[in-house]
Amino acid sequence: MALKIAGALTAFMAAASTAFADTAPERGWDHGHMYWGDGHGIFGGLTMLAFWGLVIALIVLVVRWVLQSGKNSSASSDALEILRARYARGELDEDEFQKRKAVLDS
Repeated sequence: MALKIAGALTAFMAAASTAFADTAPERGWDHGHMYWGDGHGIFGGLTMLAFWGLVIALIVLVVRWVLQSGKNSSASSDALEILRARYARGELDEDEFQKRKAVLDS
């Protein structure tokens, strides 16, 4: 889902930036500027907001992914340590230990 959104925003930004690349005066431009403001007007501002929104969203997704992958590995190793401790105390027999360990490893 995130990749589809990123692709759509990238396509929008590419289309918006190339749409204003031609500075021909007969198309409503005066000395390289549009009649209704310098630069790309409201489309340039919207494109800039979309770009920075995409950058921020990607940073947030990467940080969340890194944090989640760290939590999953530590939670699995913590559960295995608890299982080993219970086996060492004699709370579990070898068959029960092997069954639970197989579940944690999968």
